[in-house]
Amino acid sequence: MAIKVIPIQPGRVPAPAFAGGALADTRGRPMRDLRISVTDRCNFRCVYCMPREVFGAGHKFLPHSAILSFEEIARLAGVFTGLGVQKIRLTGGEPLVRKDLHKLVSLLKKLPAELTLTTNGSLLAKQAGALAEAGLDRVTVSLDSLDEATFQAMNDADFPVAKVIEGIEAAAAAGLGPVKINMVVKRGVNDREIEAMAARWRGTGHIIRFIEYMDVGSTNGWRMDDVVPSAEVIKRIGAAWPLEPIDPNYAGEVAERWRYKDGAGEVGVISSVTQAFCATCNRMRLSTEGSLFTCLFAQSGHDLKQMLRAGASDEAIRNEIAAVWQGRADRYSEIRTSQTSSLKKVEMSYIGG
Repeated sequence: MAIKVIPIQPGRVPAPAFAGGALADTRGRPMRDLRISVTDRCNFRCVYCMPREVFGAGHKFLPHSAILSFEEIARLAGVFTGLGVQKIRLTGGEPLVRKDLHKLVSLLKKLPAELTLTTNGSLLAKQAGALAEAGLDRVTVSLDSLDEATFQAMNDADFPVAKVIEGIEAAAAAGLGPVKINMVVKRGVNDREIEAMAARWRGTGHIIRFIEYMDVGSTNGWRMDDVVPSAEVIKRIGAAWPLEPIDPNYAGEVAERWRYKDGAGEVGVISSVTQAFCATCNRMRLSTEGSLFTCLFAQSGHDLKQMLRAGASDEAIRNEIAAVWQGRADRYSEIRTSQTSSLKKVEMSYIGG
């Protein structure tokens, strides 16, 4: 991993200051959501995330000793909830390839936060019951196509659509709903399936969300011409089934929500490229090996594992996290250009989407 990680300077930070009862960054954004990457490994090789030419047989993933243990993750998560985090999402890589993930869920469930997970769905049918029993609240499943050839071309893993759908239904049956289904839309690849995807999930109780193709990391060959604007997605779906906008579930929610006027459910769009939501972004990201990142498009992180394994107190870790957030000024999507897209950025498989 070539991304720069900034070492901690012990004792350099004062106790955090809270404005209006919430820890705020330089733009007044509170810290609400924490995304935790539990592994840098994945059993898919999606072209927009882990292209096989980069993450092939010779790629060196992190050794087990380098990644945070479940107990270390739970300890840090406890510090984060003490600083105002209300929602924790487990990601990867593919989080379900981490052995006994339900044990981590059991540890995190003790915290005062909603607990969710994002997965490619390939292992979900086998694990949904154990995850629900351990205390997981909801799952989000990535599914970029219903067409077999297109789906397998995008995941580059020879894995069938039917098995992902089986995982979605198993999650719903286990009580992990409403299941959110994320489709990354890429022009000329799967954009012809927007209406088909909307039709498949109408009336099911699940929520389909269409995500603009983003320049995450440095390996996916992103071009602006590949982006299908969310406005186009909504126009196309609305032409088939009239839609109306609905309010966000909470301040800072990244998905713009729409519902079918006939009552058949909800659709969401995530518009990081054409309608940047940096101004309300309230997410912090913890990498697989314990580095803290303040933006999905970050170029550097802050090493918390060093503090953990050096015996730092919870108070010292809390002060460091608070200092990082209070110094946060990220707004990458507001300043994105063709030039910034080529910058060396942390890969999504390392810190989660």
